[in-house]
Amino acid sequence: MKKLLLYAVSGLLVFTSCEDFLDTENYTKKNTSNFPETLEDAQQMIAGIYVTQISASASADQTSYVVGELASDDRFGGGGENDKKMQAADKLMTNEVNMLTSFWTERYKGIFRANMAVETIDNCVGFTSEEQKNQMKGEVYFLRALFYNDMAELFGNVPLVLTTETQNLPKAEADEIYGQIAYDLKTAIELMPSKSYTSVESGHATKWDAQAMMARAFLFYTGFYGKESMPIRDTEGNLSGSITKDQVIAWLEDCINNSGHDLLSDFRALWSYSNNWTAPDYPYVENVRWAGDGQANKEKMFSIKHSSMAKWATQHAYSNKYSLFFSLRANNGAEGTFPFGRGWGAGPVNTTIWNEWKTAEPTDMRREASIADMENEVTGYQWGQDAQVEETGFWAKKYMNYQAYDEEGTRYDTFGHLEWNADNDIALGNPTDLALIRFADVLLMHSELKQDVMGINRVRQRAGLDPITGYTLDVLKKERRFELAFEGRRWADIRRWGDAPALLDKQLNVSIKNLGADTQMKSFGNGYSARYEETKGFFPIPESQITLSGGVLTQNPGWGSSAPNALFSGW
Repeated sequence: MKKLLLYAVSGLLVFTSCEDFLDTENYTKKNTSNFPETLEDAQQMIAGIYVTQISASASADQTSYVVGELASDDRFGGGGENDKKMQAADKLMTNEVNMLTSFWTERYKGIFRANMAVETIDNCVGFTSEEQKNQMKGEVYFLRALFYNDMAELFGNVPLVLTTETQNLPKAEADEIYGQIAYDLKTAIELMPSKSYTSVESGHATKWDAQAMMARAFLFYTGFYGKESMPIRDTEGNLSGSITKDQVIAWLEDCINNSGHDLLSDFRALWSYSNNWTAPDYPYVENVRWAGDGQANKEKMFSIKHSSMAKWATQHAYSNKYSLFFSLRANNGAEGTFPFGRGWGAGPVNTTIWNEWKTAEPTDMRREASIADMENEVTGYQWGQDAQVEETGFWAKKYMNYQAYDEEGTRYDTFGHLEWNADNDIALGNPTDLALIRFADVLLMHSELKQDVMGINRVRQRAGLDPITGYTLDVLKKERRFELAFEGRRWADIRRWGDAPALLDKQLNVSIKNLGADTQMKSFGNGYSARYEETKGFFPIPESQITLSGGVLTQNPGWGSSAPNALFSGW
């Protein structure tokens, strides 16, 4: 599975870089006069859109997933004392004017490629059926909507580029952006076949993913902007109608009833610490086994696919950099902290969620399944390693590097070396996928929109918890916080609910260690809630992009030279 992914990626890289040892066709002769023409061309073109998700994650600390995780109330920035970008994101500040350039450019690269596919895919011949063609077209619309949703949550108003024509566009308004997201997702839903997810090639978007993404965009837009419905653009680009709550509920019910997706029976089987090589020596999951990635895992719906063949010389970005980013620093991550591996030490878990979770749900197995308490779970944890700051002793388990022992008792830094023959390297050896949409999220969004407990109680039952008898928004908020902890949704949730300022300020005075010494989280700049009010939680457009636009692009409120309190200079 992991190797086949890289071959597909390599075929795509041929088209963009004009060289690859796996292909003999001369792609240097491809141009807009003869590409795309065939089914194979269409497949390569779509692979080129998918791969921008992976290339964006090469600079993990610039992605919407990482920035959202660090900015939320449940994590601190962490890293070493000089990892100011991590700590700045936590405090809604910046370490330099082009903090998010890589993500900006990779997202627009993906959007450009999607626009090219929209414009040209009908030129291709050789599809085995109209259904195959519609599936592929639907994937293109889904990916463009996904990319714009990422941009809209992270930056707010951004240029709405919908053609391959060279343009210098100003920011579009939120209604226009979300109207386009709605159009693309509705188009994807109507194009892609209503088949079980298992009938679609692993790693490719499905109709069910589009339905879930529609609900995600609808909830953020209506909540954050205070609307009842979400606008939709027509084929001419005009706002001409809306997506209603009832429509979104119907789509989610279609997904729940007909997609083939479901919850796994054991929450721990979702996460790679229960893999075949680590679990036998990790008592917490010795009787649980990881469901893996792809179609073997019926609960993970749409994921960023990673590869076991990453090398430093070539394609190093295709391993899961997020696991490296959120793992333990320096001398930690060895035998004394088995199974938790080494990495960069970003995102220490705020002690508050650990304590509030225990108070709210003292028997909830998801707490220990999601958070590692180093003081009690391992014997060799060392505080303050490699100048670690904002350390709490609590770490998020869902995406980390995991060690493993082979049958002879030799310990390896990454289980991926034993599972897929990946390099035994903390930066290359974890090819697990990053799940962007999970079926549990679908159930919880359905409960929130219908204001009932059906989805909530399915999720709670899997966790071994008693059912809830009556729906309240507070119940829903708590369930989303615990079920989806550290999966990149908390930041959007607390913003759309209007809870961000108060929750962010609760981080102040939480006990932490900097370089192993006791201290407390403190204010920087104007402080958490003040920075939120200044920025509304949107991050800065890279100054290089504003310069390239000749001033057509303007900086977001709360950033730039007019916001001296936005610069984080360190502890």
